Amino acid sequence: MKDNSMPNAKNSVKHVLFGSLIGTTIEFFDFYIYANAAVLVFPQLFFPSSDNTLATLQSLATFSIAFLSRPLGSAFFGHYGDKIGRKFTLVAALLTMGISTVAIGFLPSYASIGVAAPLLLMLCRFGQGVGLGGEWGGAVLLAIENAPPNKRAWYGMFPQLGAPIGLLLSGGTFLLLTDTLSNDDFMNYGWRIPFIASSLLVVIGFYIRTKITETPSFENSKKEQEEVKIPFLTLIKSYKNQLIFGTFAAVTTFLVFYLMTVFTLSWATSDLGFAKRDFLLIQLFSVLFFAAFIPISAVVADIIGRRKMLIIATTAIAVFGFAFSYFLNSGSSVMITVFLCTGMALMGFTYGPLGTFLSELFPTVVRYSGASLTFNLAGILGAAFAPMIAIWLASTYSLTYVGFYLTIAACISLFALLVINKEEHKF
Repeated sequence: MKDNSMPNAKNSVKHVLFGSLIGTTIEFFDFYIYANAAVLVFPQLFFPSSDNTLATLQSLATFSIAFLSRPLGSAFFGHYGDKIGRKFTLVAALLTMGISTVAIGFLPSYASIGVAAPLLLMLCRFGQGVGLGGEWGGAVLLAIENAPPNKRAWYGMFPQLGAPIGLLLSGGTFLLLTDTLSNDDFMNYGWRIPFIASSLLVVIGFYIRTKITETPSFENSKKEQEEVKIPFLTLIKSYKNQLIFGTFAAVTTFLVFYLMTVFTLSWATSDLGFAKRDFLLIQLFSVLFFAAFIPISAVVADIIGRRKMLIIATTAIAVFGFAFSYFLNSGSSVMITVFLCTGMALMGFTYGPLGTFLSELFPTVVRYSGASLTFNLAGILGAAFAPMIAIWLASTYSLTYVGFYLTIAACISLFALLVINKEEHKF
């Protein structure tokens, strides 16, 4: 009798974990270089306006498009991931993201082709969202469906590490370019380099993904003929509570991250007087705390349980919201660094076990669709408009209200974590 508690013999632990990590690293690198460019470049090149705040808000509106398209990617790739397998779907999602990202690097500016420029930018951003919507769920399943039962959170945190690594690579790339190029050169062509160079990473990811076989959970499900005709409809019919409350449980994870990155970068460089380079350095340093606390949270989650770990982390984020304006308004580089490092550490605590937790809510036959949809629907609610809402709250009222925004979201997630129906499913 086959021991389903151990990874598939065809897939070594090294290939499984590296395969899940490299894909999400590439995807998040592509995703975050857009986030940096949306603040530093696109307002000037694609949305010219006499009002800098308006141009930034228009640019951030295109940033939100990917969150709206991510659920479409989840539904599309999730359907095929649950029907024909994780491997093929992961490769297709990676290529979708890669092509969309490289295309951005070749787009002409508003000065060259007028309104067609931002429209093409929006189309490429839409493609990025579709690709990432299909990538994340498959990468997490690649890891946890090959994991021993007592190490699912540990295996599941490897694709999660792709987020801080991708962020470090994207932020470091922009920092290097702004240091080595004049502002004119950077705005003329330098910003395009990371978008075009991502094609090399996609080739590496494609090669690694093609070397990995199907997960044992999916193979066993096929052998036992456990298949549903349309996974999405089965989700809505039989797992709507998990879908709804799983989405709200993940909302705070997205919100805290994009407040710590996109919003603070925009606010600090436009309203607090920080030089872009100086603040990028502070942000990159804080990302180390994000990366460090992902494995820590996974270890704890395998001991005390995924839901309990998320409840603790979400409660801490709710409290953190009350200190938001105190730190960010301090004017002290040290205080703001502590603020960002604390926020990113809390992000690591909630992000580490999240993929495993969401995946465990659903059985194998709809797991790709279910985990992907909950994660990416949470992205719409927690991140799609978060930078714009935060800028509006801070400009209209004060930074204190941005903190209240975070605390309220954390309370909603906490409620969802407490009431969600956590039924154990076979792996």
